[in-house]
Amino acid sequence: MDDLTPIVIDLNEVKRNKLDESFLVTFGWAVKKLLKAVFGDISLPVHLKGNPGEVSSFLGALGAEKSYVQSLKDLGLDNPQTYKNKFELDNKISKFERKTGIKWPFG
Repeated sequence: MDDLTPIVIDLNEVKRNKLDESFLVTFGWAVKKLLKAVFGDISLPVHLKGNPGEVSSFLGALGAEKSYVQSLKDLGLDNPQTYKNKFELDNKISKFERKTGIKWPFG
């Protein structure tokens, strides 16, 4: 898939009992692609499907992932801000997993 292909993330897959290895591989690829776009400051077409709580929890986890990786890069592992960002990331991942039933691909 190239960078112009829209990324489709359908959080409703769990409700349709289609949460299989293929979905998880695609989901992990999509999250990785989105994080690269965020750090590269580029825009990608994304279609995110799910109820408002699922979408919100996904965006929260993605944002927390970015903050944690950025603080690791800028401040290092032993910095208090990095610890704080890791704690926030763990909370956001937990919320996402509870809301969707989908395992966060990193963590």
